[in-house]
Formats: sequence, structure tokens, C-alpha cells
Amino acid sequence: MGLIADESDREAELQALHREITACRVCRDAPTRGPEYRLPHEPRPVPVLSARARILIAGQAPGLRVHESGLPFNDASGDRLRQWLAVDRDSFYNSDHFAIVPMGFCFPGYDAKGGDLPPRRECAPLWRRKTLGAMPQIELVIAIGQYAQAWHLGAQRMGSVTETVSNWQRYLHTNVSPAILPLPHPSWRNSGWLKRHPWFEAELLPILRERVKFLIS
Repeated sequence: MGLIADESDREAELQALHREITACRVCRDAPTRGPEYRLPHEPRPVPVLSARARILIAGQAPGLRVHESGLPFNDASGDRLRQWLAVDRDSFYNSDHFAIVPMGFCFPGYDAKGGDLPPRRECAPLWRRKTLGAMPQIELVIAIGQYAQAWHLGAQRMGSVTETVSNWQRYLHTNVSPAILPLPHPSWRNSGWLKRHPWFEAELLPILRERVKFLIS
């Protein structure tokens, strides 16, 4: 009964936290760097919180398609990520299997060249420790891209995403929980990176898939 009660309490806590996050408008109404940096559109935070998932996907920030649908990784990058994980959409969007908490909860807009801007600076300081603290059952953090890797690995992160991902074993095989597994962004713009680094698919992905299969079984 104690475990059931604890899980029920955490579910209620996470539901309340989810309501707080989805109501957040700080990046629009009180941006960290001043009013000229306010988010130019209505915020739409898209976290997936869970009291049972043992895997946390720590991404960068939603793209426009995710902003429009309200469903994280509901785009070509998500298709590739699910391929890397060897899971289908039903399993991926099952909150018993995966929590999804990006570094920035909202689509940050585009830069002058048409690329996505970095995650908003307001999100992580406001929400990240509180959100992760509410999910102590997480055993594996999949840290996608430089921003998630900087937060979750801190001083252990290497000088570049390539260096960090190539040293994945030192982060995954540890007695510290949760373990961290760094990945490049699954954007199709990174297809060239994958071709230049065949060890990613040959060595890292089989271990990732094995760990995921174990943790969601």
C-alpha cells in the first residue's frame, strides 16, 4: 500500500506541476534578457511528465510542427529518434515508458537563416531541477544535443557534441543514477554526421536499444 500511495502522491504532484508549466508565460511576459527578447508568439509548453517512466528524453526545444500539434517529437526528427530507440509511436508516447522534458518547453522561433533558435534561457533555471526532482524513478537520461548535454553532464561534457557522444561509454556505464547517454540531434540535417561517424550506428545504437528494451519491459 505504501508504494501505491507514494506513486499516487507523485502522480498528483506531477499533474499539478504540468499545469504550472503549461501555464508559464515568462518567456513572453518577462524575458530574462529584456523586453526586446520576448517570445514573439503564444507559448505552448509540451512536456511529458511521468511517475513511472524509467527513461527521460532530454531534448533541445520543440520545432514549429511540434508547437502546432502539441506533441513532442511529432516530426521527422522524432521518426529518426524512434528508429534509434527501436520503438514505435505507441510505445514512445506511452508515459509509462518515456518522460520527455526538453531544455526549452516552447518553440523558440527562427533565426535570421531560418534555423531554430536555441532553447529559451528562462526554462531551465525555472523548471528543470523541480521537474527532475519530481521524477526520482528515472534511471536513464537520453541527452540530445549540446544544451541537454551541458545541463546533465556539466563539467564532464567534452568540447563538442561529437566528442561527448564518442565518449558515451563513460557516461552510460556508471554507478551513478541516472545514467546519461548523449546523442546527437536526430535532425535529418545530421545525416552527414552519421555517415562520417559509422561507430554511432555500429556501436552505440545496439547498446541504446538494448537498454531501452530492458527499461520499458
